[in-house]
Amino acid sequence: MNQPLAYRIRPTTIEEVVGQQHLVGEGKIIWRMVEAKRLSSMILYGPPGIGKTSIASAISGSTKYAFRMLNAATNTKKDLQIVAEEAKMSGSVVLLLDEIHRLDKPKQDFLLPHLESGRIILIGATTENPYISIHPAIRSRAQIFELMPLSDHDIQVGIERALADKEKGLGSLNIHLDDEALTHFTRATNGDMRGALNALEIAAESTKPNDKGVIHITLEIAEECLQRKAMTHDKDGDAHYDVISAFQKSIRGSDVHAALHYLARLVEAGELQIICRRLIIIAYEDIGLANPAGAARAVTAVLAAEKTGFPEARIPLANAVIELALSEKSNSAYSALDAAIADVKNGKATHIPDHLRDAHYKGAKEMDRGVDYKYPHAYENAWVEQQYLPDPLIGKTYYEPKPTSKFETALAKQYLKFNSNKK
Repeated sequence: MNQPLAYRIRPTTIEEVVGQQHLVGEGKIIWRMVEAKRLSSMILYGPPGIGKTSIASAISGSTKYAFRMLNAATNTKKDLQIVAEEAKMSGSVVLLLDEIHRLDKPKQDFLLPHLESGRIILIGATTENPYISIHPAIRSRAQIFELMPLSDHDIQVGIERALADKEKGLGSLNIHLDDEALTHFTRATNGDMRGALNALEIAAESTKPNDKGVIHITLEIAEECLQRKAMTHDKDGDAHYDVISAFQKSIRGSDVHAALHYLARLVEAGELQIICRRLIIIAYEDIGLANPAGAARAVTAVLAAEKTGFPEARIPLANAVIELALSEKSNSAYSALDAAIADVKNGKATHIPDHLRDAHYKGAKEMDRGVDYKYPHAYENAWVEQQYLPDPLIGKTYYEPKPTSKFETALAKQYLKFNSNKK
C-alpha cells in the first residue's frame, strides 16, 4: 500500500480506462489498434492527470506486451538501452516515455531505429503541444492524439471505483463520503483524476474512524485535502454553476464590482480552468466586434494566468475582467453566425452558384464550374457586384452592425458602402 492510490488502481485493460472515449471507446482508434493487436508508436498530449499513463498501462495490459516507464528528462541513455535489450529478447516492449518533449538528441538518435523496427512501441506523454515541442524525427514516427480534461462524471466514476476496490483501492476501509465532499472532489480538481484520487487517499488516511469504525469524509475535510474551498456548502452543488453564470452576466452588464466579486469566489475555489475558459467565451460572445483588441488582451491574460497558476494568476485575470466589464459590448458576430447556422439546419444549404464552384480540375469548364467568376481585385476598390448566396437566399442578411464602438462603427460604414452599391 506504499504506492499512491492513483498508481495502484490504474486500468489493466482498455475497457477500464475512464474518459477519453474519443480515443479508447469501442470502435475508436486506440481501441481498434488494441483489438487488432496492431500497435504503433503514439504521442499522447494534454493536461496532467487525465489518463496518459493509464492509457499506456491499459494498452500493455490488453495486448500482454511488457510495459516499461521512463522519463525523457531524468532517465539516461543506458536506461533506454536496457529497454531495447528486453525488447530484443521478448519481441516488443511498450515504453511509456514521460515528458517526451524533453528528449535530447543522443537519446532520440538511439530510439529511432528501434521505433522503425517496431521492437519498441513508444507511447510518449507530454503536456506540451507536440507539433511545437517534439522533434520532427520522433513526431513523424508516431501518431499524435490529444487527450481532453476529464468531466465531473469521469472523476466521480474514478472515485467510486477506488472506494469499491478492496484489493487495490480503499474498499477495505469503512469510508462514508458525504455527497458534498464527492462533488468537491469531482469539480475542484478541474478534470485531474490523479489529483482527485490523491486528495481522496489523504482524506481517508488522515481521518480517524468514529465510534462505529466509520471514516467520515465531510466537505470540510475534502476542502483541506484539496486546499481549495468549495463555492458554497449546498448539497446539490448548484452554486458552482450559479457563480459562473453570475460572473458572465455581471461582465455583460458592465458591473465591474460584481464581476470582481464573482471572480474572487472562483479564485478562492481554485477554479482557474473555469475562469480562463469563461473569460475567452465572454471576450468573443459579449465584447466581440465592439472591442477586438480588448478580446485579444483577454486571451493574452488567460495565457499568462495558465502559465503562472495561482496565486499569481489572479493578477492578469483581474486586468482582463475589469477591461471586459467596462468595455463596449456587441454580440453581432456570433448572432449573425447563429442565424446562418439556423438556415443551414433548416435545409437552406442549397446549390452553390456555378461561378463560385471549384474550377481547379480537368473538365471543370465543360461543367460550367468557375465560368464567369469575376475576380474582385481586378475591379476598382476591389469590389464587383455578383451573386454569392444560393438562389433561395438571395437578399438574405445575417450580420446587423451594432455601432456601439469606433471599430464596429467603421465596420457599419463598410457594410453600408458595399450594400448600397448593389443594384
